[in-house]
Amino acid sequence: MSEVPQAKGDSPPGSCPIEPAFRVPVTAPCLLMIFGASGDLTARKLVPALFDLHREGLLPGPFAVLGVSRTPMTDASFRDRLRTAAAEFGAGPFDAAAWDAFAPMIFYHPADVSDPGAFGPLSTRASVLCETSAIPGNVVFYAAVAPKSYAPLVRAIASAGLADPSGAMPGYRRIIIEKPFGEDLESARSLAADVTAVFRESQVYRIDHYLGKETVQNMLVFRFANGIFEPLWNRNYIEHVQITVAESIGVEGRGDYYEGTGAVRDMVQNHLLQLLALVAMEPPVSLSADDVRDEKRKVLHAIEPTPLGELGRACVRGQYTAGSSAGKPVPGYRAEKHVAPGSLAETFAAFRFTIDNWRWGGVPFYLRTGKRMGRALSEIAIRFRPAPTLLFGDTACGQMASNWLVINVSPDEGIYLRFSAKAPGPEVCIRPVEFAFNYHETFGARVPSPYSRLLLDAMHGDATLFPRMDSVEAAWALLDPFLSRWKADPGADLWMYEAGSDGPREADSLFEGNTEGWRSR
Repeated sequence: MSEVPQAKGDSPPGSCPIEPAFRVPVTAPCLLMIFGASGDLTARKLVPALFDLHREGLLPGPFAVLGVSRTPMTDASFRDRLRTAAAEFGAGPFDAAAWDAFAPMIFYHPADVSDPGAFGPLSTRASVLCETSAIPGNVVFYAAVAPKSYAPLVRAIASAGLADPSGAMPGYRRIIIEKPFGEDLESARSLAADVTAVFRESQVYRIDHYLGKETVQNMLVFRFANGIFEPLWNRNYIEHVQITVAESIGVEGRGDYYEGTGAVRDMVQNHLLQLLALVAMEPPVSLSADDVRDEKRKVLHAIEPTPLGELGRACVRGQYTAGSSAGKPVPGYRAEKHVAPGSLAETFAAFRFTIDNWRWGGVPFYLRTGKRMGRALSEIAIRFRPAPTLLFGDTACGQMASNWLVINVSPDEGIYLRFSAKAPGPEVCIRPVEFAFNYHETFGARVPSPYSRLLLDAMHGDATLFPRMDSVEAAWALLDPFLSRWKADPGADLWMYEAGSDGPREADSLFEGNTEGWRSR
């Protein structure tokens, strides 16, 4: 289970006009083994992301992908299947010549990952592949399987000897695990025990694709590389923070998954609380993985636990009913495939949290996520405290709008600031105006896929953007009281909302007297 240090080196800055502070390190040769390779995640996300890295010249050399799944396929049929997926889901126009150069790196091995006996031949195939591809035994495992299969998969990897460097495969071992990591605090700890019985914590990469988005990565630079905003980034100037991850799609045929998961486990425990930690964390002493993750852990530990008597006032859940999306009628959640007719699973969740530390004491953080919302939008919106209005009370337009700083995570990656300005004319008439920054317009380049960045980081051995187990535990500890409440009363805090709306109106009650409520524009 020993780690082999990564090769060090510089990569050219490319088209970047400014000398980068940190260059992309040269990646040591490795084999990426994807378990669950016949699934949608591999076709829609992983292979298109790897293909993008290949086109950018960022994959290690040599490099190979070994897909593992029960579906009978040959290397050739697997490559053909992925070629179609890369053409459909990849970024930009499909480059056939680039694919022809990339495809020989892809291999397939049919095996049932639930059968430990299948891992002996798999181990032999991996060893031979490393030898014939001149890969010095470095292996990254990707668990693109159902969460219930994580622990059995890890045990099977260990029993086949794949986890230990030996013979023709003497290099490092790392494993990437998809969210959700557990379904509550107890199960997360149990899963962690199973995983760390085989892999050390430093070898485990719990992937949260939201943390690979360019705008999210920019949070550290925006906050700590600019002297403008950091002095205002506290309870003295900020009234509240809203974090929204809204989807216009429904469960997209994944009703069976959502029935056992729901929006809180699927989105809040990982995506939204990780975004909150990035917004609220203190400056790390360095950009090393441990220093950054230490500060995120501190924030999550500082979030005040919700008293049992306040649970119903600090969270609102919802479930979408029939409505319309993009002008077309869509069914309600209970009419979706693999969903129980009387299901009480939530497709929407909104929370109010406060952080008990010197920077954020008394500042509410509102978190909201939902499916079949009116529009797809992920953003972090920071509302500043209002300025005194007496000075402008007698002017023609004395009503001043709130100042907002909004970080658009998707779909239009960028940042904008809303403030008040005088409209032209003889009277003092105040109007809100915006300063906006857009990644594409400013840098003129395609924003890379989050999976591209995270896969590359895992191959580099850089865990900065991967949640550590202590943060995972802290997030589950916050949510466990709510989960226990809904286990005892599955219909508690659950309200219906029409597909295509902004969610249940009851979510406005979280603001307790704040007349503006959820931000919309």
